[in-house]
Amino acid sequence: MDGPLKNLLVVDLTRVLVGPYCTMILSDLGARVIKVEAPEIGDDSRKFGPFIKDYSAYFMSLNRGKESIALNLKNNEDKKIFEKILSKADILVENFKPGTLEKWGFGWKDVNKKYPKLIYASASGFGQTGPLKELPAYDMVVQGMGGLMSVTGQPNSEPTRVGTSIGDITAGLFTAIGINAALYDRQKTGKGMFIDVSMLDCQIAILENAIARYLSKNEIPKPMGSRHPSIAPFEAFKTKDSYIIIAAGNDKLFEKLCNLLQIPEVSKDPKFSDNSSRAKNMDELKKILEEKLLSKKTSDWVSEMEKDKIPCGPIFNIKEAVENPQIESRNMIVKAFHKVVGDFKLAGNPIKMSSYKDEKTRGDIPDLDEHRQKIIKEFCN
Repeated sequence: MDGPLKNLLVVDLTRVLVGPYCTMILSDLGARVIKVEAPEIGDDSRKFGPFIKDYSAYFMSLNRGKESIALNLKNNEDKKIFEKILSKADILVENFKPGTLEKWGFGWKDVNKKYPKLIYASASGFGQTGPLKELPAYDMVVQGMGGLMSVTGQPNSEPTRVGTSIGDITAGLFTAIGINAALYDRQKTGKGMFIDVSMLDCQIAILENAIARYLSKNEIPKPMGSRHPSIAPFEAFKTKDSYIIIAAGNDKLFEKLCNLLQIPEVSKDPKFSDNSSRAKNMDELKKILEEKLLSKKTSDWVSEMEKDKIPCGPIFNIKEAVENPQIESRNMIVKAFHKVVGDFKLAGNPIKMSSYKDEKTRGDIPDLDEHRQKIIKEFCN
């Protein structure tokens, strides 16, 4: 891939999601990524469903455009190969449990002495410090411990996981951000840097309104379904056939909404005339709005509201979301090639850059150890 990170070499020692997601972003931005996997087993996610012709669609969706070599970092011969690759690398990304790479002689201090310009990024469940640093963690563990599940779901419902692995994905994103900042810093200092990203830290970092509410008001937020805790109307409303999301985030938008629904008097009612008042009277306001919204289908309301530039939308299932013409026009469904599966569709890169073409085809998906001979020839001869 062409991109701003072209000619940078990333050594990818990651598995499953948080690390591969980070290195996928770097690859999409033009970096060359060499994925170092455990012999015979490979990345754990190679065995995660769904499967196409016995190949993991989960793995394929995260590892396009990477090269694969299988190395046992406890084996002296494989260590020598790894050292040769590392000596030419710009970035090392790993998501082992803290302390693991130190045991194998590839911890930050050891690597930094040999390769002072190398950027070394570690993403782990709880980070490199603190009382929990040695414990393993999965996405759902940090969603729970990070408070996210306490504000997700309907009031009085059982604990509800966010429907995607946001614990892993946010950590992958923050790691990629840290790496790019470290690259800029290296241009000024000529030195590499150690980046320590904790999945749990990332969950705290994205709590926005919930954490602001607790730290400023000492209030402990609870699940509110689709509702926003301090903006109204800002939730899902019933229509004749389904639901519509309406996000009238200021007084002017609310007035436009009331005029469209032919209830202009509601926007002038002291109980609803400003956002603070509406937030205090959300239940009553929802009843008033739904009485009108139940008269038409969601698609009809969306069409009318879009004409007035009122923020709104339907609730799509995954099929409807990926087949949305807006998504197609933004090149958000692309394809990569696997030598057995053939063309494989997957999510595109949401970062669009004026200087680089957003290609419809991404790099090939690697089999385990597929690039061994090529890599050894390049780095070890």
